[in-house]
Amino acid sequence: MITRRSLGYTLAGVLLASCGLQKDIDVELPAYPAQLVVECYLEPNRVPRMSVTESGSYLAEPTPRIPQDVKVVLTLPSGRHDTLDFKPGINLATGKAYTHIGRSRISASPGQTFQLEAYDTQGRRVTGSATMPAIVPIDKVEWKFNDLSGEQRKAYVTTQFQDPGNTVDFYRFQIHKSTVATDPEVEYTIEDRLNNGTNYTLGTSYEFQTNDTLFVTLYHLNQPYFQFLQSVEEARNANGNPFAQPSAVRSTVEGGIGVFTVLSYQRQRIIVR
Repeated sequence: MITRRSLGYTLAGVLLASCGLQKDIDVELPAYPAQLVVECYLEPNRVPRMSVTESGSYLAEPTPRIPQDVKVVLTLPSGRHDTLDFKPGINLATGKAYTHIGRSRISASPGQTFQLEAYDTQGRRVTGSATMPAIVPIDKVEWKFNDLSGEQRKAYVTTQFQDPGNTVDFYRFQIHKSTVATDPEVEYTIEDRLNNGTNYTLGTSYEFQTNDTLFVTLYHLNQPYFQFLQSVEEARNANGNPFAQPSAVRSTVEGGIGVFTVLSYQRQRIIVR
């Protein structure tokens, strides 16, 4: 029911809206110098690959800007320097693009530290250091179907592993369907602060069907990479959300933006039946 008071408020709103109170304001954004943006994930017995791009302004087109005068040097645990060649391409195994690639596979063991340096002719220089965490093995991967039938019959997946005691540990759990070159079906990160040294069981909801081929991966992370992943997720959640606090990405490198880490993981392939 429309009362006299609510009708008055409505008419007042119409009158105010017709008074031309709208005013366009031009906001001048501060100019920030473009920075080098690096992304490099080293893996044992794999050829090192790295992408180097350039940051842009807030309102710039989301098109990667690839500087072609950047030199990338990887220092191995032995002290040997490996200069990566500028040869942009796509890693077919992961689906990730790269700009620089090494000439041979690298050897990496838990506890070994790698150094990264990327610099260009403008004087910009990015450095990073990363130590490979110990491998935490997957003890068991299981799945169970619900009691439904037809297309409603689906399974959940659980993964068990033993967390090392007396250390603070960080993990990333992923499940890919069919190939690891696509976005994961399941992904989240955890730390062992509340359950240090215990047996962990990570799981999913009922979301997998009969004959699904799954790749279950458990990453053991170092703390800088864990904080980087968390900050990326927080920034993604805050983007476009008027009720969220702005969140900056916590890089693992100095002098620029990005991530440099050594991956330590175990992966199992299963077929849900």
